[in-house]
Amino acid sequence: MTVEMVRHSERPELWDRIPELFAGVVPEYNLHGDINGDYWTRLFDEFPDHQFVLYDKERDDILGAGRSLPRTWDGTPEGLGTGLDESIAAAFRDHDSGAAPQALCALGIEIPHAHQGKGLSKILLNKMTDAARADGLRHVIVPVRPTWKDRYPLVPVERYAAWTRADGSPFDPWIRTQVRLGGVIAAAVTESSRITGTVADWESWTGMTFPDDGEYVFPGGLGTLHIDRTHDRGAYWEPCVWITHEVHART
Repeated sequence: MTVEMVRHSERPELWDRIPELFAGVVPEYNLHGDINGDYWTRLFDEFPDHQFVLYDKERDDILGAGRSLPRTWDGTPEGLGTGLDESIAAAFRDHDSGAAPQALCALGIEIPHAHQGKGLSKILLNKMTDAARADGLRHVIVPVRPTWKDRYPLVPVERYAAWTRADGSPFDPWIRTQVRLGGVIAAAVTESSRITGTVADWESWTGMTFPDDGEYVFPGGLGTLHIDRTHDRGAYWEPCVWITHEVHART
């Protein structure tokens, strides 16, 4: 296997394969965030050098994908902000104002089902760190969607992020992987990404029926969904756990 990181600016046609290859990797509702309409499509127009695929050249196969944005960060947990949505908005503000970024924010690190369980997420994160180093950035920051949080949707994310195994390592597999790679758990945020839609939207996205107003646990959700049938609205805040990585110069 010859694995390389390919930027969208180098081979944009590879991204035409993403929708089919990555179908079902993230829950359907995650594709409908409130911030998507304003910014998501601009990633490839304005930041093509920061959208990556992990590519097996010998087999002409895409093994993973990473979306990211450069942004300013003062190095403090408070400076990370409230998560994914705020980080995306901040990155575009920095871009529009000409502010010099210090960090690369990973918006998503995804592996298609056919290649999961092979340790490729670690390779993708390491290569993203290499890209940050090449761009002169000092940090990689990740608003992590914890892998097992959907099993405990009623547990506050701050408590969940602090859970450990018997050996003292983080309980969550994706958080644990990043800590083993040198990442630091910097903060846990309850309201990272906002997703709203009609009741019919949410019933379609989740395969559930919501007969009444109230809070619902739903498949894949890291927290609860609030349904307001009077106003035909479902609203959900996805939490995250901030992990920070220092980008060291190569020795």
